[in-house]
Amino acid sequence: MKYTHQGKTFTIGRYPTTENKSLQAWSAADEHILNHLEEEKITCKNTIIYNDRFGFLSTVLSSSKPTAIIDFKSQEKAFEINFQANDLALDLPSNNTIGELKSNYDLALIKIPKSLDLFRLQLAQLHDSISNDGQVICGFMTKYFSKQYIAIAAEFFENCTQSRAWKKSRILILKGKKEVEKKSLINEIPFSGTKVFKQHYGVFSAKNIDHATQFFIENMDVRLDHNKIMDLASGNGVLAYAAQLEKPNSEIHLLDDSLLALESSKMNIEGENIHFHYNDSLAEFEDQSFDLIISNPPFHFEHETNIEVALDLFKEVKRCLKKGGSFQMVTSNHLNSKTHLYKLFHKVNIVAEDKKFVVYNCI
Repeated sequence: MKYTHQGKTFTIGRYPTTENKSLQAWSAADEHILNHLEEEKITCKNTIIYNDRFGFLSTVLSSSKPTAIIDFKSQEKAFEINFQANDLALDLPSNNTIGELKSNYDLALIKIPKSLDLFRLQLAQLHDSISNDGQVICGFMTKYFSKQYIAIAAEFFENCTQSRAWKKSRILILKGKKEVEKKSLINEIPFSGTKVFKQHYGVFSAKNIDHATQFFIENMDVRLDHNKIMDLASGNGVLAYAAQLEKPNSEIHLLDDSLLALESSKMNIEGENIHFHYNDSLAEFEDQSFDLIISNPPFHFEHETNIEVALDLFKEVKRCLKKGGSFQMVTSNHLNSKTHLYKLFHKVNIVAEDKKFVVYNCI
């Protein structure tokens, strides 16, 4: 799609691509941020940008060389695609939410994420790296507003001003750094026995192992001939850990699009036969690589529900399974995944089902 800013037109697309025409690469909240910068004549020198999922703000403001916080492999690829589409050199400095930032940024732009924990983690990181007279501009759509936005911002900044609504979006303007006591931003989640899972703020299911995952673990079938296993969309690594308990000598791979999730899993599972992959696809693996692939696949990103990413992963799963291999997954009942799975696999069996979730075994 085309977007014009200060007389210059940019081509900005989504990655992964989508056939859903209601989904685009930016929202009114992004535009609101840009309008505010222009109206207040705020220069973007020494700027850092968070949650720029498809690189919209970073592309439009590329001449200012902002630092981009990139926490997803698919986000990294979206930046590459959009910068190339606009004949821009991808030479922006970048980092991630758990990386060490340089100090004294003058301006930060944040698309407020769905996860309040992630918002807190990002403000904590930013607090150490923004200048004393710097400001933070946070954009969000009004339908997702939570009073917790302001409460969390108030933990780190003295002044929090909320704008009027524009195209159903608003911005928060944060100024005046507070003195803040540093604390660990790692969630600890009890598992079975004495095992405690650790994960960075912002990783899915912060307070407990979610019901779908627990239901899947209760019904997962790891056999003696499952010598090479993939945990796809591995999150904090709980499925891989459960598989390791069943078959300790298996070669187990964990793959996730989220850097925070993958780094969390490294705190929870270890061993010489454990391998971690920061990626949004199985493209790095050869055909017929795995005896077993297990997954609680993603059907949401932020406030969007989109089955297309999972469907693309299912096609890759089919390619990467050995002959006679098994793909076991859990999903919500209402998504009707069985119809899509039947198009790819010879056999699709329902292993277990409750009011909310269903476990499939595909061969």
